[in-house]
Amino acid sequence: MNILITGAAGFIGSHTAERLVSLGHRVIGIDNFSDYYDPNLKRQNAKELASNGIHVLEMELCDEKSVAELPTNFDYIFHFAAQPGIAAHVTFDDYLKNNVVATKVVLDFAQSCPDLKLFVNIGTSSIYGLEAVCPESAAPMPASFYGVTKLAAEQLALQLSRENKISACSLRLYSVIGPRERPEKLFTKLIAAGVEGKVFPLFEGSESHLRSFTYVGDIVNGIVSVIGKEAIINGEVINLGTEKEYSTQQGIDAVEAVLKVKIQLAVKPKRRGDQERTKAVIDKARRLLNYNPQTTLLEAVKAQVDWFKNL
Repeated sequence: MNILITGAAGFIGSHTAERLVSLGHRVIGIDNFSDYYDPNLKRQNAKELASNGIHVLEMELCDEKSVAELPTNFDYIFHFAAQPGIAAHVTFDDYLKNNVVATKVVLDFAQSCPDLKLFVNIGTSSIYGLEAVCPESAAPMPASFYGVTKLAAEQLALQLSRENKISACSLRLYSVIGPRERPEKLFTKLIAAGVEGKVFPLFEGSESHLRSFTYVGDIVNGIVSVIGKEAIINGEVINLGTEKEYSTQQGIDAVEAVLKVKIQLAVKPKRRGDQERTKAVIDKARRLLNYNPQTTLLEAVKAQVDWFKNL
């Protein structure tokens, strides 16, 4: 199969690209190598992808002309590219451009691909709101610009499915961790603090927040399992994560246990829009995708520590 991955040099996109190639598919990636975090980290990911025969094109998805020049022989499109997170320095216009407008451009392109079997939108549990502990049928209540614009992107894809213009689904991911996690995310920051002897900034009250910390390998298992199942998942929203809940404090404890250090914490003011609890309800993913995450928190942290030490 010929597969296009947007955001291919990012955390989950790069792992998915590698997995798809290992399954015998031909993959082309797109990434704009934005400076939201150090672009050199994404270029390092792209270099690793290149060693596996995966070419990552540097391109802005909002550039309709450039996107229109891509080959149209794709069987699947996996759309990871987005403005992530809830950082205070990111404006609403950034979220709008990168999550909504860019998705519309990619969807317009998807409609020009005559052999396209499925457009896979990569969504987020942030769509549910401050507590993401519900099935896919629950009403979305996003509490951040990120969640709002990711919901809009999801609906743009599903709209085309409802109109029978393309087959599309959306996968809502929960708290993914593991090698290549972004530098501003919890575990990479914790590991960096432990390895480098730095203070870790902890948002007030967040140590009691509950998360479905899910290993990236388990998430990728769910993502790639959509191939060949377009007839049963067209128009569907599907949660991917683990049913297990861990507190942020348990995450801190796991990193300290693996590194065998005590991490010094500095409490910072509470962050607006931060989810208080996520617990993936994955009955639908089990039924439709035979999805079954197995990696423990400690195993995931060990893998991430090994990756970090080899950066």
